[in-house]
Amino acid sequence: MPDLTELKPIDLTLPMQQGMRGFDYEVSNTVKDHGWNARLLHIYSHAGTHMDAPWHFEATPATIDQYPVSSFIGKAWKVSIPITHDSQLIEADEVTGQLAHFQPGDSLLLQTGWSKYLNEPRYRDGLPRISRGLARWCVAHQVKILGVEPPSVADVNNMEELTGIHHILLSGGVIIVEGLTNLDQISSENVTLAAFPLKITGGDGAPARVIAFEP
Repeated sequence: MPDLTELKPIDLTLPMQQGMRGFDYEVSNTVKDHGWNARLLHIYSHAGTHMDAPWHFEATPATIDQYPVSSFIGKAWKVSIPITHDSQLIEADEVTGQLAHFQPGDSLLLQTGWSKYLNEPRYRDGLPRISRGLARWCVAHQVKILGVEPPSVADVNNMEELTGIHHILLSGGVIIVEGLTNLDQISSENVTLAAFPLKITGGDGAPARVIAFEP
């Protein structure tokens, strides 16, 4: 493992803010009235940048707190995928052609530029989708983490596809991280990726802080 203090950190995490789907807060305490400031947070478990657990789709009984910490950090390859139309299907050969040095246990970050549509309806309803072939390739090649910019790896308006893609990946041991941003700031071919979810007992998923470290 490289010395992270010698590397440049790039935050791939969307900021949690009011108006974001699945996130809200109310003021609980103030310095004036209580001596300190505090908020009561209301967070959907898959809001913003987040990690899915297999239990999310009952692909296996595993929950977010059961992932070993070693699952959350390792080598990742950035793959750029040009998006030409809404709901574009990302096929395996578009990804594998850029992975000459990929090793089993490495992770993938798919740069699509989709995070720029965060506050538009198309962010959720026209997102680029992972094909079944790509999902099966990830399982067969032991991808540790598959990170994507859209809020899902599959069409959220198509339950058959949504369930099928998540089942392939999660039952195959691939960790899914969705809602990434700033992938365009990564200039290196590969980085050290750290993705740490909140440790929620029995959690189907959780918001995560995701950082890429590059030379």
